[in-house]
Amino acid sequence: MSNVEQLAPPSVTAADAARAIHMSGKYLSLTSYRRDGSAVATPVWFVADAGRLLVVTGAESGKVKRIRRDPRVTVAPCTGRGSLRGAPTPARADFLPESEHDRVDRLMAEKYRVDRVLVLPIYRLAMRLKGQGKAVTGPGAYLAITATMEDRVSDRSAAAAR
Repeated sequence: MSNVEQLAPPSVTAADAARAIHMSGKYLSLTSYRRDGSAVATPVWFVADAGRLLVVTGAESGKVKRIRRDPRVTVAPCTGRGSLRGAPTPARADFLPESEHDRVDRLMAEKYRVDRVLVLPIYRLAMRLKGQGKAVTGPGAYLAITATMEDRVSDRSAAAAR
């Protein structure tokens, strides 16, 4: 049974959840949550594959630490600066096994051929100058994001009210 089938309510099929997370474009706003429930959104590169969104990010990044603690996230299409271009979709981020890393790297290289040569080195330099170079130049964390169809807003509101 897939993660979508396990997490989606009985009235929502896995196909419905996969359609809900269909994204296009270059950037995806990936929102993870701190212990206190506050949201932290980050624009990331992604590829769509078999009803999942695949993301590679720094293993030492804050988003990875937050996702290890709480895999519930929201995703939305966005600009490179993080301005949303669509409605957020509740989802779950799972870490991929090492056996899938090469395939994800190939898919990312295909989609971001020019950006990997022109944009990525500049981004890494800027992060190093800001003192955050370890989070973007170290080993990668490979994420598979799958729609859950849960209502994150009401979950967070209920948690904050407690």
